[in-house]
Amino acid sequence: MDERLPGWVTLRRAPNPGPMTLDGTNTWILRGPGAQRAIVIDPGPRDDGHLAAIAQHAPVAAILITHGHHDHVEGAARLAELLGGVPVLAADPAHARPVASRSDRVPDGGGLGPDDAVLRPDAEAGVDGLMIRVLSTPGHTADSVCFLAEAGDDRLMFTGDTILGRGTAVVAWPDGDLGAYLTSLTTLTGYPEVPVLPGHGPVLPDCAAVARTYLAHRAQRLDQVRAAIDAGADSPDAVVAAVYPEVDPRVRFAAVMSARAQWEYLRRESSPGPEWLDRP
Repeated sequence: MDERLPGWVTLRRAPNPGPMTLDGTNTWILRGPGAQRAIVIDPGPRDDGHLAAIAQHAPVAAILITHGHHDHVEGAARLAELLGGVPVLAADPAHARPVASRSDRVPDGGGLGPDDAVLRPDAEAGVDGLMIRVLSTPGHTADSVCFLAEAGDDRLMFTGDTILGRGTAVVAWPDGDLGAYLTSLTTLTGYPEVPVLPGHGPVLPDCAAVARTYLAHRAQRLDQVRAAIDAGADSPDAVVAAVYPEVDPRVRFAAVMSARAQWEYLRRESSPGPEWLDRP
């Protein structure tokens, strides 16, 4: 799917391309039809030019964070300042920044924008012509959430790094958890024909379809990890070598994190494996 978006959505891509960030972090700006104020999702890194470009979309009601990785949240505090002290709403209190004045809170937040600015699972808010719902989707990280946004007949799913526009996501062990991630992907299969607007990469047309693809990929990887252990892999490095033989050296650390998450999942879900699986 190309990136022709509804008129109420604008993409600002951060200038931080790389093997982990693909083309750069996607910052999404939502402004309901005819509305004055916007919502910003994932301000990205602290890059002055990028943040200035986002600030041009003022006034902004709130900044929403999908998860606490630096390429998504690093610029949040500075952007909030540029926008006059708007709240930063995040599932992790470490990244949440409440607004000083209650009069500037997201209206009708229903828990989406409470005084402490910590996002609540399944909270919904009507924000200047938009309806936004928080979906708790841990797995990539413990604090990962997705945002389902609706305006008129349009429904869009903003997935952060839970689903990417290209390739598959890393389960960032030890903060990330594969069991939780599989549950989150199963939740996302309940949104057929809802476009995915990811944290990196292009827009995808069908949230449910890509979630099913991710689940199949994870099942395949688990089979490969089991086979590697059965064949005598006796260390994390040995399993990575067997399962990810052609991994780009620049992202090998991510393969190690995902592999370790798979080993932990297997340790919990099946009979005990090799002794090294029980070591931190």
